[in-house]
Amino acid sequence: MHQKPDGDAMGSTLGLYHFLIQFNHIVTVISPTNWASFLNWMPACSTVLDYEKETTASNLLINEADWIFCLDFNTLNRTKNMEQALLQSSSTKILLDHHQQPQTEVFAYGLSDTSKSSTAEMVYDFIINAGFQDKINDDISKCLYAGAMTDTGSFRFPSTSSAVHLMIADLLKRGLKQSSIHENLFDNFSENRLRFIGNVLLNRMQIFYEYNTALISIPQQDLIKYEIKTGDTEGLVNYPLSIEGIKMAAIIIDRGEERKCSFRSKGDFDVNTFARKYFNGGGHFNAAGGSSRDAIELVVSKFKEAMIENKKELCTYQF
Repeated sequence: MHQKPDGDAMGSTLGLYHFLIQFNHIVTVISPTNWASFLNWMPACSTVLDYEKETTASNLLINEADWIFCLDFNTLNRTKNMEQALLQSSSTKILLDHHQQPQTEVFAYGLSDTSKSSTAEMVYDFIINAGFQDKINDDISKCLYAGAMTDTGSFRFPSTSSAVHLMIADLLKRGLKQSSIHENLFDNFSENRLRFIGNVLLNRMQIFYEYNTALISIPQQDLIKYEIKTGDTEGLVNYPLSIEGIKMAAIIIDRGEERKCSFRSKGDFDVNTFARKYFNGGGHFNAAGGSSRDAIELVVSKFKEAMIENKKELCTYQF
């Protein structure tokens, strides 16, 4: 999975894990980095290796593997420090992903489908199309539901097709209890996170109505003050989109070693192209990310310049 995995990255990967072990394969899940604690409830999450903490063991497994499934990312640089190990491995690499512009030359096989809501949906299709629907047990159902639900914004994003609802209906028919999954994902945060969000919305959010754009910029001192952990900023970029008239929302977070950017949009503004052009990133049409090594003040300035350059597209929002 990609670094700093979200619900879809962890859910799709563990969902595939629970499928493959039923064929007596020896399967290990490796995350390039740590992950949010609210994902720890997922079945077998405790067995996942953190590459940064268990580099030697992970490299040995990567070198000895017959197959390496790469889920929810399509360029190896999304695996951060694990990239070189993957490049040097002679293992057969198989892609399952729904992001744009895959690095096709590094994968022997795979599926890349940008129309899919989530990689979790693709794992479900993979199992069904292979004729192994009888293998979908409760562990797989929980993981795939979590992945699809989080990547569709609780089934509200445009990528939520009828196929997604049919998948969820099938999982529910199989006995899935979904309410506990929502509680595990959304009701497990600290008091500090809530106060952090209040500070962000009050003091770190700028609204540019003339460009139908909102920007949140968070200095590292805020992360330290509120003891922010991995996953605590998840979803913050979506808050400004609830403001009437806002077409694009962005968040820039000073992570110390780099500045992480996330972009979301409504309608016909392509943040994937925006992220690739200005912030060395990419993703989906309405949801993308990027990064920069520049100081946060410079990144904010660059964003504002890019916003002005895209004034024509941003100001054509139809209400």
